[in-house]
Amino acid sequence: MNKEENIQQNIISLKLAKKLIFSLVFVLIFDFILFPAPSMAAEYNDLQENQDFEEILSENKGNIEDIQVKNNFPENSDIKISWTGNYTMTAYNSEAVQCDASPCITANGFNVCEHGVEDTIAANFLPFGAKVRIPDLFGEKVFIVRDRMHRRYDNRVDIWMLEKQNALKFGVKYAKIEVLEP
Repeated sequence: MNKEENIQQNIISLKLAKKLIFSLVFVLIFDFILFPAPSMAAEYNDLQENQDFEEILSENKGNIEDIQVKNNFPENSDIKISWTGNYTMTAYNSEAVQCDASPCITANGFNVCEHGVEDTIAANFLPFGAKVRIPDLFGEKVFIVRDRMHRRYDNRVDIWMLEKQNALKFGVKYAKIEVLEP
């Protein structure tokens, strides 16, 4: 085998190279020329957040403790309660001993570890996706049914918590839940 044949074997074909270049050019044109709006919107939001923070900081003369964080979530006063009931509450976290071989995946396939927000509950008497509030313990916070418990717990709510110590500290409580209309 001569040197020229060896070089030709290691280099991709001209036809494949043309396809790759064409694909890259198409992606660049599509992303940056035809649809620049998402990247421009992200830059605008970052700019607005920084300006708002600087204005608040200057108003409070640099005292960070006095700054109230602005809630960007929409106010929803239209939430209606479907029904209420008093139930035993416990807490759990993603640990193989408490769950199964895949502790981060709930019964409906949701990854609570990746999500990282404590808004998931397990309840056998409610359908997946049902939204619930526990006003006595958590105020207006809304939880979503994403998990199940052992079948012997048909009248219990189990709240998912990120840290095991918080779940242990929660213990067992008895409280009213409000099941919200879909």
